[in-house]
Amino acid sequence: MPQMQHRSKYHNIIFICSFLGFLITNNTPILSQWPAMRSDADSLILLGSHYVYNLEFERAEECFREVVARYPDLPAGYFLSAMVEWWKIAVHRDTRQYDEKFLEKINKVIELCDKILDTNEFHLSTLFFKGGALGYRGRFYVTRESWFRAASDGYIAFRILLKTLEIAPNNHDIMLGTGIYNYFAEVLPNMYPTLKPLMVFAPKGDKKLGILQLQAAANNARYAGIEAKFVLLQIFYDFERDIYSAYQIAKELTEKFPNNPVFQRYLGRCYVSMYNLELWEQHWKMMLENYRQKKVGYDLLTAREALYYIGSALMERNQLDEALEYLYKCDEVSRKLDKDGPSPFMIYLNLRIGKIYDLQNKRQYAINQYNKVLSWKNYRDSHEQAKRYLQIPYSR
Repeated sequence: MPQMQHRSKYHNIIFICSFLGFLITNNTPILSQWPAMRSDADSLILLGSHYVYNLEFERAEECFREVVARYPDLPAGYFLSAMVEWWKIAVHRDTRQYDEKFLEKINKVIELCDKILDTNEFHLSTLFFKGGALGYRGRFYVTRESWFRAASDGYIAFRILLKTLEIAPNNHDIMLGTGIYNYFAEVLPNMYPTLKPLMVFAPKGDKKLGILQLQAAANNARYAGIEAKFVLLQIFYDFERDIYSAYQIAKELTEKFPNNPVFQRYLGRCYVSMYNLELWEQHWKMMLENYRQKKVGYDLLTAREALYYIGSALMERNQLDEALEYLYKCDEVSRKLDKDGPSPFMIYLNLRIGKIYDLQNKRQYAINQYNKVLSWKNYRDSHEQAKRYLQIPYSR
């Protein structure tokens, strides 16, 4: 079964220069360079971070407000509060109502960091927070297709990364940033040749080393571990097509953060790729039900994806009439969502409907579907399939 191309894959371009995640020192002797990070704030940050990833935003804000109250002149609490807004943006994909608040908070972090760095340009934790803030702001600008701003933030974040490496080269939290850079600096220019001129003066990447660094961060970083696992999940699923490794991470993250639909979507895609038909259908029906119950982050895009995969699972079970019901609904939702032309979901679900018509011996209906697909832009092998089944009816 062809896999859907997810927009987030293209957004990973900014990973080349971005300094992602909670880039904070771990519990090593370097901690002495960050005297404000005492056990009280440490506990609040760890607890609040868990709440963020599980989309318990109010609880997370309570933790981070307390950090701000105890350390008002330091960026830690402000940065983490901005992460609440970031995850709201990530899971509410059909609105921009959180953009202004996110930028306001992230700009506050950068402002506080600049004040500290004006007096001590090598203050490690402050460099971490400024790099992290610029990285997330760069990612935000990518999602809003503001490429110049994204590139500008990414470049500055990359320079900060180099400076932090000089100060603490073996810090596992820093390895989140180095791992991301090493992996994507090799992979993306090969995927997108237009990026190669931009990388001429940047250090060469090493994707194998990048994965090792991300795995070290995932296993050993005090604060950046979850973010490192999430990046590895994206790498294994979207780029390496190492489905088993992606599945292992997705399963761990969904068990730890059951309310997070981003992790849940990846787990569901893994079930499809592994052809675990029972869990495939069961999982996406759960996702669709969560949308119907209006749970946080289960948006219309999630519903569309669920409808497609449920319909596909039913087709695999030869429950053709029921499969058509889900795919018709998926087509209806796609027409609402696809304002700039047919999406991969629209293209492939219509191919799939044509195949079902062929299986039902409704040849003229099938032909209409294949011609419809040919009238749209070609996506991967969509035109090849449509032409093939116009000549010879689809059969199992």
